[in-house]
Amino acid sequence: MIVLNGEGSDVAAGATVAAVLERMGLALDARGVAVAVDGEVVPRTAWGSFTLGEDARVEVLTAMQGG
Repeated sequence: MIVLNGEGSDVAAGATVAAVLERMGLALDARGVAVAVDGEVVPRTAWGSFTLGEDARVEVLTAMQGG
């Protein structure tokens, strides 16, 4: 099972990082978005080709302004 932001998800193994972001409603060119898979940052240039393994742990982080 793919774990997305700390929770189980119905994302299938083999999905790309780009597909996960699109599913979350995030544009691939959105500023302030970072993705880590199994604790390693995935460069934006690899989002379209980086596929998730069976038990991947995916963290999607978005920068927010405020104080």
